[in-house]
Amino acid sequence: MARNKHPEETVNRILEVSFRLFMEKGYEHTSIQDIIDHLGGLSKGAIYHHFRSKEEILLAVTNRMSEGTNQILAQIRDRTDLCGRDKLKMIFKESVRRPVQEKYFAVAPDMGGSPRLMADILMETMREAAPDYIFPILEQGIADGSVKTEYPLELAELIMLTANFWMNPMIFEDSGEKSFRKFMVFGQMMRGLGLDVVDDEILERLQELTAIYQKHR
Repeated sequence: MARNKHPEETVNRILEVSFRLFMEKGYEHTSIQDIIDHLGGLSKGAIYHHFRSKEEILLAVTNRMSEGTNQILAQIRDRTDLCGRDKLKMIFKESVRRPVQEKYFAVAPDMGGSPRLMADILMETMREAAPDYIFPILEQGIADGSVKTEYPLELAELIMLTANFWMNPMIFEDSGEKSFRKFMVFGQMMRGLGLDVVDDEILERLQELTAIYQKHR
């Protein structure tokens, strides 16, 4: 059997075609056969050599879409001209206003029916996002006096779990009104912790992203 001498090119083709179809048809309405039909002769075996399922393709697509996010988070974390509280606010703002978020919310599936996808996001949140980005910022905030907590790691985990899961319309299929109430409660919670980091601009953007997701269901 001939070996694929350019596996990276094959993976790129699969992801590019899959992303385009997810955008055009929606993730739920795109089948593996649809992807094969648009790959110009690439076989089903070639796809399954690299990806075990359509859900795994989606994970790769979304990971590629969000590659720049971690770079932005690291840049904000490492700035020396902002206090911890201001860095946290900037992270929220930059995370939601990036144009790539619109594409992500447009192609995303109902994650309540995708336990593998939910588990991967949960692990990324708890193992990377909270400890690598939010926790160091909270520690700096404690040092510079802009953050008041005795439990920065646990607070980092709470913030990320609330933002990425409880407020996520892709998990709970919340209505626009329900999502808005959750956003408001999140803002109240943060202010109660002395972290006034969720402003009207962020709330409006969260509503926009929720509407994009609901439009493509």
